[in-house]
Amino acid sequence: MTNTTVPVGVGALTFDQVVAVARHNAPITLTDESLAAMAASRALIEDLAHDTRPHYGISTGFGALANTSIPPEHRAQLQASLVRSHAASSGAEIEKEVVRGLMLLRLSTLATGRTGVRPEVAQTYAALLNAQITPVIGEYGSLGCSGDLAPLAHCALAAMGEGDVRNASGELVPAADALAAAGITPVALREKEGLALINGTDGMLAMLVLALADLDDLVATADIAGALSIEGLQGTDSVFAEDLQALRPHVGQATSAANIRAVLAGSGIVADHRGTGFTRVQDAYSLRCAPQVHGAVRDTMAHAARVAEVELASAVDNPVITLDGRVESNGNFHGAPVGYVLDFLAIATADLASISERRTDRFLDKARNHGLPPFLAHDPGVDSGHMIAQYTQAGIVSDLKRLAVPASVDSIPTSAMQEDHVSMGWNAARKLRRAISGARQVVAIELLTAARAIDMRAPERPGAVGAALVEQIRTLVPAPGPDRFLAPDIKAVVTLVETGELLAKARELAAIV
Repeated sequence: MTNTTVPVGVGALTFDQVVAVARHNAPITLTDESLAAMAASRALIEDLAHDTRPHYGISTGFGALANTSIPPEHRAQLQASLVRSHAASSGAEIEKEVVRGLMLLRLSTLATGRTGVRPEVAQTYAALLNAQITPVIGEYGSLGCSGDLAPLAHCALAAMGEGDVRNASGELVPAADALAAAGITPVALREKEGLALINGTDGMLAMLVLALADLDDLVATADIAGALSIEGLQGTDSVFAEDLQALRPHVGQATSAANIRAVLAGSGIVADHRGTGFTRVQDAYSLRCAPQVHGAVRDTMAHAARVAEVELASAVDNPVITLDGRVESNGNFHGAPVGYVLDFLAIATADLASISERRTDRFLDKARNHGLPPFLAHDPGVDSGHMIAQYTQAGIVSDLKRLAVPASVDSIPTSAMQEDHVSMGWNAARKLRRAISGARQVVAIELLTAARAIDMRAPERPGAVGAALVEQIRTLVPAPGPDRFLAPDIKAVVTLVETGELLAKARELAAIV
């Protein structure tokens, strides 16, 4: 994917294209259609720049200063001053993939021809992306209304040859030096261009698209972990029958149930207890209801994906140039649609981790783990087994519950009450990224614990998928035995989850969605 050039035109980018550029440094190119559209809309802006009537962002100030007329000789300074003053982020440096994603999505809006920037401004952004020059942006500075102002301003500042960036090697250098080394001429902004570069929801949207890609793998991995826990806890597979799931026909539920059935197919552990008079009629909810919970996460993701698709097809700027040539102020920069689904995903992510932790906990309680030693310890009393691994899960899940508190219900008015209701969508996106990272670790600990339990069930054997996954874990983590330094074992399985290697192995052997 990284070698495939992504065309940026007047139409929408796909999720895969955003991920390819943001995460894998795929090169981009601007289409001829987009260059023509930008040139045509720029001609309208040039005409309005000479109009005696005021036009917002072209011949006036911004925000609460919208009624201030700016004479022609000061308009270039106005645009540069806007960018410099708005590049006011603070805090920890945000990730390269987020910066690249927001730059790509701002470029995509410029390429629609609805913002009025010159083609050379868009070409500079494309050159920065292709040279892997990444502006340095602090974590704080966006309220998600009038767009992600501060983060986008840092990107515009870099295009002007100012501020700090990281080059393709990751070195922190002045933007002027990085641009010179890449043969890129800094832009000198003209009427409306500074405004067009900072007035969008591109940061929160980039993080939404990246989060959906991460969750797509994570929820499938959680299905696999749940299935291994069912085997390790001698659960039943009868509740996952297709006809039973169809009685409540949620799409996500059906998918998760099918994944669990695929992993459990041919399980000797499940079959042994089905055929030997096993009398436990119902498993605990964390086992029995896994498709309902995991499936609800999937359905939440589907809703968020629909919102993201609409956003990717949008031209967010203020003012905007309509298809019939009008220049109109609007409120399309408000981040509410994106902020809501980012918060919704944080709720779903927290619950995905919560049910995973509950399954892990069952393994460690002798009263509930059906014949396994307390805490899966090699020598209970001398050894603690996975006791503290579950503590780690519990600490993460507690944090995820706090991260699930919505950011989008908060609003702090700014700009002398002109911007009196804001979305906090950027904040929602930042906490979702942290939530997904935590949930990966929770699911990884469940996998590590389930694998240990399955090995302790020997000679009972799991299904082919389960056996292969336990074997893959064993290439990095030794078989059950006396206590040892546990953190490296956890880290090893977290890596298998993060890289998708465990999921890829399962998909080699079964139809895992």
